[in-house]
Amino acid sequence: MRRATIAFLEIALLVPAILLPVACGVRLAPSQDAWYIQHYIVMQNFERDVYAKLSAEAKVQFQNRFWAFRSPAARGEFETRLSYAMTAFKKENSQQPWNTDRARIYILNGSPASIDYQQNDAWAGGVVSDSRFQPDRSNEDIGARMGEVWTYTYGKFLVSYVFTFRKPAEWRLLDRMTGNQFRDELEARSREKDYGVSDLEAYKAELEKLKK
Repeated sequence: MRRATIAFLEIALLVPAILLPVACGVRLAPSQDAWYIQHYIVMQNFERDVYAKLSAEAKVQFQNRFWAFRSPAARGEFETRLSYAMTAFKKENSQQPWNTDRARIYILNGSPASIDYQQNDAWAGGVVSDSRFQPDRSNEDIGARMGEVWTYTYGKFLVSYVFTFRKPAEWRLLDRMTGNQFRDELEARSREKDYGVSDLEAYKAELEKLKK
């Protein structure tokens, strides 16, 4: 049944995938690939390596296999987070709201345990903590705050992401901070727990076929 489903989806998506490179005269690059931009943050390293080496037609087949070997719950969670990102971070990138630093971290890790705001001089000053992740951020005053810190729990440890505001409307993730050594472990856990592959051996075998 899984193979039949994959075959059906491939037929449905293959035609536009072929026509686009032909019309443009170039092969799709990751930076121009909307599906990749949406998904690469939740992909494992071996998946990124495979995808980068595939033809446009094979990439369509990869995309189908990506979700065929994951649970419906995993796909549902991804779509829920992506839908939120489409609205919450639209001020930063109206065409591709998911292609922003905050959106990528949200899609991967979900809602943080808390958010701290570092206010600018026009405010009262200091740090304001808010343990609630606001469900609607579409009306946030993006120019009013200069720093935003998202904190996640990882066992008994805390992992933080610091975003700084850059005009006109961008929040940029800072490089890794000293003492925040569990970020890689948190992200690996998110990929395994929220987006894990159901049959890794069979999945890798399917991807190997796409290389030929």
